[in-house]
Amino acid sequence: MFLTFFLKLKAAGVPVTLREHLALLDAMRADLVTYDVEGFYYLARATLVKDERFIDRFDRVFGDVFKGVEAVSGEAGDGVDARELPEEWLRRLAEKHLTDEEKKLVESLGGFDKLMETLKQRLEEQKERHQGGSKWIGTGGTSPFGAYGYNPEGVRIGQKESRHRRAVKVWDRREFRDLDDSIELGTRNIKVALKRLRRWVRDGAEQEFDLSGTIRATAEHGYLDVKTRPERRNAVKVLLFLDIGGSMDDHVREVEELFSAARSELKHLEFFYFHNCPYERLWQSNHRRHAEAIPTMDVLNRFGPDYRAVFVGDASMSPYEIAMPGGSVEHWNAEPGAVWLDRFTLQWPKSVWLNPVPRQHWDWTQSIAMIREAMEDRMFPMTLKGIEAATKTLSR
Repeated sequence: MFLTFFLKLKAAGVPVTLREHLALLDAMRADLVTYDVEGFYYLARATLVKDERFIDRFDRVFGDVFKGVEAVSGEAGDGVDARELPEEWLRRLAEKHLTDEEKKLVESLGGFDKLMETLKQRLEEQKERHQGGSKWIGTGGTSPFGAYGYNPEGVRIGQKESRHRRAVKVWDRREFRDLDDSIELGTRNIKVALKRLRRWVRDGAEQEFDLSGTIRATAEHGYLDVKTRPERRNAVKVLLFLDIGGSMDDHVREVEELFSAARSELKHLEFFYFHNCPYERLWQSNHRRHAEAIPTMDVLNRFGPDYRAVFVGDASMSPYEIAMPGGSVEHWNAEPGAVWLDRFTLQWPKSVWLNPVPRQHWDWTQSIAMIREAMEDRMFPMTLKGIEAATKTLSR
C-alpha cells in the first residue's frame, strides 16, 4: 500500500524522492502514529510534501489510496479500547423496530390539520402512560404521537434525537452547536472556487505604495516622486444562511469546510442560522438562538440588494414547512416558508441555494423540488463544480 501511495504521488506530479519515502517508513516503524488515519495523513504530508503548491495533489492521492481505511483508537498492540456499552442499549428495551414491509402498512392520519386536531383530542382524553400502541401518546408503538416508535407522519415528543426523520413537529426544545470556522483540511479547493466571487475596488486611505505610478511620475518630473494609492480589496458582499440541526447533522463536515473557506476568503461576510426553512426569526449563535433571535425583517431591511445571498441546506423537510402556516417542525410559524423565500429572492436577486444532498437524489424528495422552484431553479450541489457554478451565477 505504501509503495502504491509513493508511485501514485509521483504520477500525480508531486516531487517525492525515495529517501523521503524511506523516511516515512522509518517513522511508521518507530510508531510515531498508530491506528490513526488523520495522524498518518499529517505525518506523510510533513515527510513527503516540500512545497505548499502540491498539497492539493497530495490530498487527492491520499484520499484515493486510503479511501475506506478507518481510524481505530487504542494503544499499539491493543487495536481497540475497551468501552462501556451505551446506556441506551440497556435502557431502551421498548423501542419499536419495523421491517420495510411493516412500515408500509402504517398509515398517516391524513394531513397536517388532521394531525394537530387529533393531538389536541389525545391531550384532553389521555389519562395514563401507554406503550406499544397505535393511538395514544406513548412509546415504542405506531402512534403518530410519542417517542421511539414509527409513524410516517407524526409529532415527536420526549425523544432524544431523530431516528426515521419523519416527524412533522418536534415537541421538545433542541440545542444545536455552532459551525467551526477553523476547519482547514479540505477547504483549499473551496477557497479556489470562491475566488471567482470577486469585484476589486480601490477606495479609502491611500496607504499602498504605487510602484508603476511612482515610476511614471518620476520619469515625467525628473525627480523621485513617490505615489501611493488605496489598497485593492474585494468589495463583494455576501450573506450566508446556514441550515443547522436535524438531517443536516449528516453534512456538518462539508458545511464547516465551506463556512471556514468563506470566512477566510470573503471580507464582507455576514452569516445567520435557520432550521429547515427560514421563517420570521434567524440567529447567529446556536447556544443563544432562543434568547437572542434576530427578526428576519430586520435582516431584510438592513442589507441592501447589492448583497449576494447564499443558502446552505439539504432542503429535506415536510412539505408543510414550506407551504403552510404552522408547518414548521419546531414552532408555529405565522407565514409559510415559501413566503419568506419569496421575500429573500426579491430583496437579493443574486441568490443561490447550495445542497449537500447528491444531485441524483434530489428528485426523491418533494420539499427539494419546492425549494428549487422558490429559488427559481438556482439550486446547486455542494461540490466543487456546484460551488463554481453558483459563484458564476452570483457574479453575473
